[in-house]
Amino acid sequence: MRAISQDVHGAPEVLKETVLPLPEPGPSQILVAVRAAGLNPTDWKHRSAGLFLNRLPLVLGWDVSGVVEAVGYGVTLFKPGDEVFGMLPYPHGVGSHAEYVTGPARAFTHKPAGIDHVQAGALPLAALTAYQALVDTAEVRAGQRVLIHAAAGGVGHLAVQIAKSRGAYVVGTASAPKHDFVRSLGADEVIDYRTTDFRDAVQDVDMVLDPLSGDTRTRSLDVLRSGGTLVSLLRGTDPDEATKAAARGVRVETLLVEADHAGMNAIADLVRSGALRAHIEAVFPLREAAEAHALGETGRTNGKIVLVTDAATQHST
Repeated sequence: MRAISQDVHGAPEVLKETVLPLPEPGPSQILVAVRAAGLNPTDWKHRSAGLFLNRLPLVLGWDVSGVVEAVGYGVTLFKPGDEVFGMLPYPHGVGSHAEYVTGPARAFTHKPAGIDHVQAGALPLAALTAYQALVDTAEVRAGQRVLIHAAAGGVGHLAVQIAKSRGAYVVGTASAPKHDFVRSLGADEVIDYRTTDFRDAVQDVDMVLDPLSGDTRTRSLDVLRSGGTLVSLLRGTDPDEATKAAARGVRVETLLVEADHAGMNAIADLVRSGALRAHIEAVFPLREAAEAHALGETGRTNGKIVLVTDAATQHST
């Protein structure tokens, strides 16, 4: 099979198309013929610096949508020919930027019939991150006020939709050119972080979702009501954070997304109901993964970038 691999860490140019042996599914695993695979910031961070994965050569990719090619011993949820989507176990289950990939059967669910593989391939990691932050961690409920930073980004634009599906009042931060896009997702207010300190525009929120960390994470403590929750996707850097959080009576959590069959089922249900859809910024053939990484690293995109295999055009849904 063809795959995108790297032998060293570095710029997008380290990504090369290569030929690897076809994997075989082990017990409780499925072999998926990949049709589409989303690209996420964690991909280019691992490409450049290794992060959790120091092994080389390395095939990146956690998002996957495709067709079950074979099932391993003990799998009862899927049969060959089923269309599925899911997130490979993060971080060590990586490898979807290839024509085939194996993963635990329960990392996947059936792809909703109403969306194609590009849409399905864009969703898993970012949608699971948003869902696990908003629902599993903060337990956002109807009527609560939620602040979502980077609301036009991969996680952010899905988080806006998930929060709205739960009846929350949603405030997002984004640069001015992206305000119409964020409002189109359902956000009730949008703050231009370049011209406005969000602390001057919003207060007494029940939950903050912060994909950025740093100063944004520290300042977010100031807008939470007592009993509120800050969920960040990156480690904090403020040594006094715990003291500040305790003084304000707020909870601070750093979330690392996990493969989650129940979560994928919930995401599929939101898709089927029309409450959740990924915005696709660009689609690249698998062989142009380096160009896709370069675009993602500009930080100027909305929503998601997706890689597609040749099979995606030969077997379009």
